[in-house]
Amino acid sequence: MSEEKAKEWSARQKFARFLEEHKKRKTPERFVILEKIFSSQAHVGVDTLYKQLLADGYRVSRATVYNTLDLLVEAGLVRRVTLGDGMTRYERVSGSMNHHHLICTRCGKVKEVKAVSTVAELLPKKPRSFEPAYYTLYIYGMCSSCARREQMMRTGIAEKSK
Repeated sequence: MSEEKAKEWSARQKFARFLEEHKKRKTPERFVILEKIFSSQAHVGVDTLYKQLLADGYRVSRATVYNTLDLLVEAGLVRRVTLGDGMTRYERVSGSMNHHHLICTRCGKVKEVKAVSTVAELLPKKPRSFEPAYYTLYIYGMCSSCARREQMMRTGIAEKSK
């Protein structure tokens, strides 16, 4: 079994236990939503997820998608993230792997990079009565593609003005 499939299987088992403990139904739709998030490398929005489910033949409401995502967050399997555009997206939780998001302010492209710092380095001192579980850092700038396009536009404008 691949490492990704093993993580998905483990998440599936954890979600099943969570649903049992909270006396929630274990519906196929809930597990498909979990599978979709764990099989995606991207940050998944509700609308995207909803459309994928419909395209795959699942008869599911947006409310089911929202409610299931809330359950997955509560179970600690998924995190809510907001990336520059104000839209809430969801990403799978892979252990306690902290990471940074590099967000292009031109095209909106998001790249995840592993964190090289520790939360202790980010905080001036450890807050009292607070134990950090994970963190994510958002770094805004311009991706190399947009920077090249901008440079080409500047070069082209400069040449036209000669």
